Amino acid sequence: RRGRMTSTPTMTADFARPQSMSPADLDDVERIEKAVYAFPWTRKNFADSISSGYSAWVVRDAEVMLGYCVLMMVLDEGHLLNISVAKGAQGKGVGRFLLDWTEKVAVSLGARTVLLEVRPSNPVAQGFYERHRYERIGVRRNYYPAPDGREDAIVMRKTFMAGEHQVNGSARQAGRGAL
Repeated sequence: RRGRMTSTPTMTADFARPQSMSPADLDDVERIEKAVYAFPWTRKNFADSISSGYSAWVVRDAEVMLGYCVLMMVLDEGHLLNISVAKGAQGKGVGRFLLDWTEKVAVSLGARTVLLEVRPSNPVAQGFYERHRYERIGVRRNYYPAPDGREDAIVMRKTFMAGEHQVNGSARQAGRGAL
Protein backbone atom coordinates (compact mmCIF):
# COMPACT_ATOMS: atom_id res chain seq x y z
CA ARG A 1 0.00 0.00 0.00
CA ARG A 2 1.36 3.44 -0.91
CA GLY A 3 1.06 6.44 1.35
CA ARG A 4 2.52 9.82 2.10
CA MET A 5 5.89 9.73 3.83
CA THR A 6 5.53 12.08 6.78
CA SER A 7 8.32 11.11 9.20
CA THR A 8 11.04 12.90 7.20
CA PRO A 9 10.18 16.60 7.46
CA THR A 10 12.69 17.82 4.86
CA MET A 11 11.58 15.32 2.24
CA THR A 12 10.28 17.15 -0.81
CA ALA A 13 9.01 14.13 -2.73
CA ASP A 14 5.84 12.25 -1.88
CA PHE A 15 6.77 8.58 -1.93
CA ALA A 16 5.64 5.28 -0.53
CA ARG A 17 7.32 3.26 2.15
CA PRO A 18 9.98 0.95 0.73
CA GLN A 19 8.90 -2.18 -1.05
CA SER A 20 10.85 -5.42 -1.20
CA MET A 21 13.12 -5.47 -4.23
CA SER A 22 12.05 -8.04 -6.82
CA PRO A 23 13.44 -9.19 -10.16
CA ALA A 24 10.92 -6.83 -11.82
CA ASP A 25 12.81 -3.89 -10.24
CA LEU A 26 16.21 -4.80 -11.66
CA ASP A 27 15.99 -2.69 -14.84
CA ASP A 28 15.49 0.46 -12.75
CA VAL A 29 18.04 -0.61 -10.12
CA GLU A 30 20.64 -1.29 -12.80
CA ARG A 31 19.97 2.08 -14.47
CA ILE A 32 20.48 3.97 -11.20
CA GLU A 33 23.51 1.90 -10.21
CA LYS A 34 25.28 2.62 -13.52
CA ALA A 35 24.46 6.33 -13.26
CA VAL A 36 25.81 6.83 -9.73
CA TYR A 37 28.88 4.57 -9.58
CA ALA A 38 32.00 4.36 -11.72
CA PHE A 39 32.22 0.69 -10.67
CA PRO A 40 28.60 -0.42 -10.29
CA TRP A 41 27.25 -3.67 -8.96
CA THR A 42 26.06 -5.94 -11.75
CA ARG A 43 22.48 -6.98 -12.32
CA LYS A 44 23.56 -10.45 -11.18
CA ASN A 45 24.83 -9.02 -7.86
CA PHE A 46 21.33 -7.71 -7.17
CA ALA A 47 19.61 -10.86 -8.43
CA ASP A 48 21.88 -12.97 -6.20
CA SER A 49 21.10 -10.71 -3.22
CA ILE A 50 17.37 -11.23 -3.77
CA SER A 51 17.67 -14.99 -4.26
CA SER A 52 19.94 -15.27 -1.19
CA GLY A 53 17.22 -13.71 0.92
CA TYR A 54 19.00 -10.47 1.76
CA SER A 55 16.77 -7.62 2.86
CA ALA A 56 16.60 -5.55 -0.33
CA TRP A 57 14.32 -2.54 -0.74
CA VAL A 58 13.29 0.03 -3.33
CA VAL A 59 11.55 3.35 -2.83
CA ARG A 60 9.53 5.06 -5.53
CA ASP A 61 7.75 8.33 -6.17
CA ALA A 62 4.70 7.06 -8.03
CA GLU A 63 6.34 4.78 -10.61
CA VAL A 64 9.78 6.43 -10.65
CA MET A 65 12.42 4.63 -8.61
CA LEU A 66 14.26 7.03 -6.30
CA GLY A 67 16.64 4.62 -4.61
CA TYR A 68 17.30 1.24 -3.09
CA CYS A 69 19.27 -0.56 -0.43
CA VAL A 70 20.54 -4.06 0.32
CA LEU A 71 21.14 -5.36 3.85
CA MET A 72 22.68 -8.69 4.83
CA MET A 73 22.15 -10.00 8.35
CA VAL A 74 24.78 -12.12 10.12
CA LEU A 75 23.71 -13.08 13.65
CA ASP A 76 23.19 -9.77 15.51
CA GLU A 77 24.90 -7.60 12.92
CA GLY A 78 23.49 -5.94 9.83
CA HIS A 79 25.83 -5.27 6.92
CA LEU A 80 24.64 -2.50 4.61
CA LEU A 81 25.93 -3.76 1.26
CA ASN A 82 24.48 -1.08 -1.01
CA ILE A 83 22.44 2.08 -0.63
CA SER A 84 21.93 4.27 -3.68
CA VAL A 85 19.80 7.25 -4.65
CA ALA A 86 19.04 8.30 -8.23
CA LYS A 87 20.94 11.46 -9.21
CA GLY A 88 17.77 13.52 -9.57
CA ALA A 89 16.60 12.51 -6.09
CA GLN A 90 19.86 13.19 -4.24
CA GLY A 91 19.81 15.85 -1.55
CA LYS A 92 16.06 15.47 -0.96
CA GLY A 93 16.06 13.12 2.04
CA VAL A 94 15.75 9.83 0.14
CA GLY A 95 19.11 8.52 1.38
CA ARG A 96 18.30 9.46 4.97
CA PHE A 97 14.89 7.79 4.62
CA LEU A 98 16.44 4.59 3.21
CA LEU A 99 19.17 4.50 5.86
CA ASP A 100 16.62 4.95 8.64
CA TRP A 101 14.40 2.23 7.13
CA THR A 102 17.37 -0.14 6.81
CA GLU A 103 18.35 0.46 10.44
CA LYS A 104 14.78 -0.18 11.62
CA VAL A 105 14.61 -3.42 9.65
CA ALA A 106 18.02 -4.51 10.96
CA VAL A 107 17.00 -3.84 14.56
CA SER A 108 13.69 -5.66 14.03
CA LEU A 109 15.76 -8.66 12.89
CA GLY A 110 17.91 -8.55 16.02
CA ALA A 111 20.83 -6.36 14.95
CA ARG A 112 22.83 -4.62 17.63
CA THR A 113 25.06 -2.98 15.03
CA VAL A 114 25.13 -2.11 11.33
CA LEU A 115 28.41 -2.15 9.40
CA LEU A 116 29.18 -0.65 6.03
CA GLU A 117 32.11 0.22 3.79
CA VAL A 118 32.67 3.55 2.10
CA ARG A 119 35.34 4.76 -0.31
CA PRO A 120 37.95 7.21 1.05
CA SER A 121 37.43 9.08 -2.25
CA ASN A 122 33.76 9.70 -1.32
CA PRO A 123 33.80 12.37 1.41
CA VAL A 124 30.11 13.17 0.84
CA ALA A 125 29.10 9.62 1.79
CA GLN A 126 31.52 9.60 4.73
CA GLY A 127 29.96 12.80 6.08
CA PHE A 128 26.46 11.42 5.55
CA TYR A 129 27.23 8.34 7.64
CA GLU A 130 29.07 10.33 10.32
CA ARG A 131 26.02 12.63 10.66
CA HIS A 132 24.00 9.48 11.29
CA ARG A 133 26.34 8.36 14.11
CA TYR A 134 28.44 5.84 12.18
CA GLU A 135 31.99 5.60 13.49
CA ARG A 136 35.11 4.63 11.60
CA ILE A 137 36.37 1.33 12.96
CA GLY A 138 38.89 0.14 10.39
CA VAL A 139 40.08 -0.18 6.83
CA ARG A 140 39.73 -3.00 4.31
CA ARG A 141 42.78 -2.84 2.08
CA ASN A 142 42.27 -2.94 -1.70
CA TYR A 143 38.54 -3.48 -1.30
CA TYR A 144 37.11 -1.49 -4.21
CA PRO A 145 38.04 -1.45 -7.89
CA ALA A 146 39.46 1.93 -8.88
CA PRO A 147 40.77 3.61 -12.05
CA ASP A 148 44.36 2.98 -10.97
CA GLY A 149 43.86 -0.53 -9.60
CA ARG A 150 42.24 -0.85 -6.16
CA GLU A 151 41.03 1.49 -3.41
CA ASP A 152 40.75 0.82 0.31
CA ALA A 153 37.41 0.90 2.11
CA ILE A 154 36.72 2.72 5.33
CA VAL A 155 34.69 0.41 7.59
CA MET A 156 32.05 2.20 9.64
CA ARG A 157 29.72 0.92 12.34
CA LYS A 158 26.69 2.16 14.19
CA THR A 159 25.79 0.54 17.49
CA PHE A 160 22.19 0.72 18.63
CA MET A 161 21.22 1.48 22.20
CA ALA A 162 18.53 -0.57 23.93
CA GLY A 163 15.14 0.60 22.66
CA GLU A 164 16.59 2.56 19.73
CA HIS A 165 14.70 2.17 16.48
CA GLN A 166 11.67 0.55 18.01
CA VAL A 167 9.62 -0.35 14.98
CA ASN A 168 5.95 -0.59 14.33
CA GLY A 169 4.44 -3.85 13.18
CA SER A 170 4.68 -3.04 9.46
CA ALA A 171 8.46 -2.53 9.52
CA ARG A 172 8.90 -5.59 11.72
CA GLN A 173 6.82 -7.72 9.34
CA ALA A 174 8.55 -6.24 6.31
CA GLY A 175 11.96 -7.10 7.73
CA ARG A 176 11.00 -10.68 8.45
CA GLY A 177 9.26 -11.07 5.13
CA ALA A 178 12.34 -10.04 3.19
CA LEU A 179 14.60 -12.70 4.66
